[in-house]
Formats: sequence, C-alpha cells, structure tokens
Amino acid sequence: MNWNDLIFLLPEIIIATGASLMLIAPVTGIREAVSAKWAMLAVLAITAGSLIACSWAVTDLHQSKYFGRMFALDGFSIFFKLLFIGAIAVIVLLSDDYLQETRYSAWEYYSLVGFALCGMMFMASGVHLATIYIGLELLSLSSYILAGYFKNEQKSTEAAMKYFVLGAVSSAILLYGISLIYGVCGSLNLFDIARAMSTIVTNDALMFGIILLACGLCFKIAAVPFHVWTPDVYEGAPTPITAFLSTASKAAAFAIFARVFYTGLHDFHGSWNNVLATVSALSMIVGNLAAITQNSIKRMLAYSSIAHAGYALLGIIAVNEMGIRGVLIYTFVYVFANLGIWSIVLMMKRHEYAGEQVSDFEGLHSRAPFWAFAMFIFLLSLGGIPPTAGFIGKYFLFYAAVQAGFGWLAIIAVLMSAVSMFYYLRLVVAMYLRDGKAADVTTSGSLRFVAAVCLVVTIIFGVLPDRLVKQVDASAKRMHIQDAVMRNVAK
Repeated sequence: MNWNDLIFLLPEIIIATGASLMLIAPVTGIREAVSAKWAMLAVLAITAGSLIACSWAVTDLHQSKYFGRMFALDGFSIFFKLLFIGAIAVIVLLSDDYLQETRYSAWEYYSLVGFALCGMMFMASGVHLATIYIGLELLSLSSYILAGYFKNEQKSTEAAMKYFVLGAVSSAILLYGISLIYGVCGSLNLFDIARAMSTIVTNDALMFGIILLACGLCFKIAAVPFHVWTPDVYEGAPTPITAFLSTASKAAAFAIFARVFYTGLHDFHGSWNNVLATVSALSMIVGNLAAITQNSIKRMLAYSSIAHAGYALLGIIAVNEMGIRGVLIYTFVYVFANLGIWSIVLMMKRHEYAGEQVSDFEGLHSRAPFWAFAMFIFLLSLGGIPPTAGFIGKYFLFYAAVQAGFGWLAIIAVLMSAVSMFYYLRLVVAMYLRDGKAADVTTSGSLRFVAAVCLVVTIIFGVLPDRLVKQVDASAKRMHIQDAVMRNVAK
C-alpha cells in the first residue's frame, strides 16, 4: 500500500473519527460545552472541504484508483459523496428539534448517522466488491440501530427487528452472489471482473451469481419483490430516520448499483437487463397501486419510494451514457424533493411522531400557505410534472430506456407516473379543499431553512436544468472514459 493513498481517503477518515468522538462525548465534558448538532455540522463541513481538496489534488479523475485498485476517486464518486454529505447535513437539521423533544441522546444519534455516511462514501468509491460490501454493511448496521432508536416505542422496535432480520438475509444472498462471481472470474475487482467477462460467452454459475447480487441490491433500494420491509420500517422509525432511509440511504444503493452493473457487469448486460426490467416494471406498478389506498403519510411515501426505485432502475437497465446521466440526475432531484416533503411532515407535530395521516394536513393552506405551496411543488416533482426538477430526471430515464430498446417499459413508467399523481393530489386536496382539524404547525428555523433550500433546488433545476445537466454529464463521462479504457485494454 502506498501511504500517499491515505490522503485521498482523508474525507472517510475525518467522518469516521468525528463519529467516534461523538460516540464518547456523553462520558466527557464536551457535551456541556458544545451542541451535538453544531459539532456534527462542523464535522460534515470539514469532510466536504477535504473531499473538494482531494478532488483538486487528483491529476486524472478518470484513472484515480487507490489501495490496490479497491478505491476510486473519480467524478462519479465525488458527485455522490457531495450529495451524501449535503443530505446528511439536512437530516441533522431535521433531527434537531425532534431530538430536543425526546429523552434520547443526540450525541449517539449523530454518531450513528456519521458512521452511516462513512459507509455510503466507501460505497460510492468502491471498485472492489469487498470494499462495496463492507461499506454497505456499515451503512446497514447503523440504519438498523437508527430505525429502532426510540427503543421504548413498540413501533420503532418492531421496525428495527424487521429491518434487521430481512437485511441480514439480503446480505447473505448478496455475499453468496459475490462468492459465485469470484469463483468464475477469479477476482473481486470490478475491472478484473469486466476483463474476465469479456472472454465468457455464457456461464450458468456466473449468471446465478449476478442474479443473487442483484437481489441483494434490490433489497437496499426496496424494489419489488424485496420491498416488504419498507412500509413497516418507514412507519415505525423516527421521522428524520425515515427521511434518511428514503433519501441518502437509497441514493447510496443507486450509486453502487450503477457502479457494479456499468463497470463490472457491463459486457454481460444481455443476460441480466431483462430480469431487472421485470423488477423495474413490478416496482412501478406495485408501488404506485399500493400507495393509492394509504391514509398514512409514511406508508404512502414508502410505497412511493418503491415505485421510484423502479424508475431509477430504468437508467441501470439502459446501460448507456444517457442511462447513467439519468440515474445521477434523478437521484439528485429525488433526494431534495423527498427531503422537502419530510421537512413539511416534521412541521406537523404529533407527540414523538410527526403528522402521519393525510387528515393532519387538512386546511394547511389557511394556517401556513407558503409551506402548503412548498409541499405542492415537492409532490409535483415526485410526480415528474414540469417545470419541476423531477420532470428533468424522469425525462432522462425514460429517454434512456427508449434508446436501449425498452420502449414498453418507458410506457409503463409514464402510465404509473400518471397514477402516482392521484395519491399525491389527495394530499393537495386535503391542504387546499378541506378544513379539518389539522395538527399544529411548528415552523422552527431549521425546518424552514431545509424546506426553503429544497424548494429553491426543486424549482431552479426544473426551470434552468442546464447547470445540473452539465455537472452530471461531466461525472458520467469521467466514469465512462474509465470504463472504456478498461474495456479497450481487455480486448
């Protein structure tokens, strides 16, 4: 190992160190002098600064592979890492008031969030299946504990147990798939796997390994039929953690899905993209149809996230440059629209759980007209209605699917997007056309700031998407140049 490689691992070292210090803060005098929220935000700021500095220090973002080609710092990983850090910063702001009203430790909570972020950052840079698996498990273990953080609440404990048991099974399936791929290809490095696959015409053990790997990853993004944990976990977990699971955690899963299938398994796509196309179609159909009948906001958004996993899979299935651009753009706009929705949900106070029912939002326009408008925009973005940013994301994904010959899947996606507007507009009707007894609206400074930032991002990148598209295009091209070079060497 070249010790200079540690420089490019500096962001991960900083966040891991910061999370560890926050874990021991309750037994020291630090907790009396410093706010947990500001300590966590400071760690995130330093991590982001070190990441930007590392990106400047890399002379070639196309070929930057470290630690024996187990870790890469390219445009793709930098894009996702900055998105993760931004999303976690928003989660911290969403959690502040929530934690102050409970009896649970904020230091331990933010420490677990920090370890989850560390795992996500390793996932984004992993070009070795061992690195990706370790990062995924670090994220998963932290998420299990966070889902059950309200350990005296039955719903929270139940959510954590279901998440842990099913997550453990999915990890075993994923690991078995990785072992089969290793047995056939002789390596866990994605570039070596791609090189080996370029010489293989067909292999049943390899195909079975790829399917098992896909099954494990589909659990992480909550795609059908690996979605059964999602509604119960979203409903039982603390609301800020539900926001985390539906945004940052899901974005990390999209990142490794794209990395593994575009880089390592690209030349075998004729064998797996039809399987993923079926999963994508089922996710869109089941997620949207199940969401129609939900009166619980958390469960409705859980089924909505299942449908959105189906949309994102369109970019993976396409296996073209438009597809990877679509995944990056859609992940970005989906994260901010969802975080905006959760910030509004957290404004509706109901004891330790925020506004959970559609009825909690009745008459919101008369008491908080601006936030009702913001919620309306966020819902339009999730539905893919112009001129919101969600429309841009879906456009790229649908176009990529058509380019790749999956026009039938794009038609299903358009139809299911129309269906999704039915249950999104139910919430709009409750806010604007009903005058029920709604939950109290608590607009703290942190929640107002988060909702405003998410609203600006959703509108600006919907009306003026060029800047986002150019940045994503640069990240996608860097990843594709890297892959193209590898494939040329293999040939």
